[in-house]
Parts: sequence; C-alpha cells; structure tokens
Amino acid sequence: MTSSLCWSSKCVIGGLSVCFTQQSYRFPCFCLCRSVEGGELFDRIIDENYNLTELDTVLFIRQICEGLQYMHKNYILHLDLKPENILCVSRATNKIKIIDFGLARRYKPREKLRVNFGTPEFLAPEVINYEFVSFPTDMWSLGVITYMLLSGLSPFLGDDDNETLNNILACQWNFEEEEFADISDEAKDFITRLLVKSKSWRMSATESLRHTWLSDRNLHYRLHQKKKKCHSTRAPQPES
Repeated sequence: MTSSLCWSSKCVIGGLSVCFTQQSYRFPCFCLCRSVEGGELFDRIIDENYNLTELDTVLFIRQICEGLQYMHKNYILHLDLKPENILCVSRATNKIKIIDFGLARRYKPREKLRVNFGTPEFLAPEVINYEFVSFPTDMWSLGVITYMLLSGLSPFLGDDDNETLNNILACQWNFEEEEFADISDEAKDFITRLLVKSKSWRMSATESLRHTWLSDRNLHYRLHQKKKKCHSTRAPQPES
C-alpha cells in the first residue's frame, strides 16, 4: 500500500492569497491553479512605460508583509522572495499574490535550519555563510525588493555572482543619489531596518507593518498628493 502525507495552509488577506502545500507521495499529484493575468511584479520594475510611484510601492510592500506575517505565524519560511515570485492579480490593480513555494521550509525552532539555495541578489548573509536561517531571512529579501521597487536598481548586484555575494557579506550598499532624490526619509529608514547584516536586528513582518512608512496615513496622503502633482505635470497641455 502506497503511503502519502499532505498538509496545506492558505489565507486570503486584503486581496493577497498565500498558499503552501507540502507533500510526500509515490503517485502523480495534480494541482489546479487560478489564472493571474497581471504579470510579475518584476515586469513593473523594468517597464519604462509604467510609472511606479512610492505610494504604489507602499501598497505592494504592505501586502507582502501581511503575507509574511501570516506565513511566519504558521512557522513557514519562503526563502526565495523576489519580484519574479510576486504576481499582480491584474494590470488595473495593485493587488498581488506571493507564489513559488518550491524552496519553502517548515521552521522548527529546536531544529537548527541551514539552506544553501536561492537567487544570489536576494540571499541573506546567513544563507551565504551557511548559518542558521529563520524569519529574518525572508525580511532581508523584502528589504532588497523594496529597494528595487523604489529605485529600479539592485542594491548588491555585482558583475558576477561572486561579486554580488561578496557585496552582500560586506553589507555594502547605499542610496543612489539620483534614484532616491525624491524618496521619503521614511522609506529609506524602512530599508535600513531590513538590510542589516545581523538578522537579530532586522524588523519582523509585524514590526514592518507598524513602521511609519506602511502605517502613517498622513504620509500616505502626502505621497498621494505628490503622485497627483506628478501626473498633472506630465499631462499634455490643451491646444490654444
């Protein structure tokens, strides 16, 4: 008799669906998935015709934090967070879904977990050093994603993977003057509290949701007014 083990966890929070399934089986398994037509979040970063504002980024990052908060409460580590693994529900909205849990792990605090996989640009220092990983490992990746959404740049990217990994280990990064000239101090502080080499000093998902950048409605209103102003200055002038 063929034995099997299957467990899954799912939650929908503010339009963000998070699913995780782990199976051990000796027979074919079929998974039915919902179609998502908005494309990867990465596409919006590289699309020169898409005006990705700071307020848009706030909406994206807050949803990712809500997803991470739920996963971490259920002791699940994603371990491969990157813009390619975040899908937009449609091109008309900022609602997203976290996908690709192929490298995810169930976290057991008493069992020290090490991993040696992931995408170089988004790896936390502890992964490169083959040290114990935990919830802050995902938060480092969130910091890299936030930096990329706000600037269109990758904070640790080198000429090759070795240089990228060395930049991460040295925690060498800065706010590029031109790309971050119009970005709020609150956004910069948010990134600074995530891209910390020592994982014990990084913000958790819950702390991130409480951070001023994600929670201050007055700040969001100012960003909204700034967005409207940018749109009005770009609008074509009527012919006389």
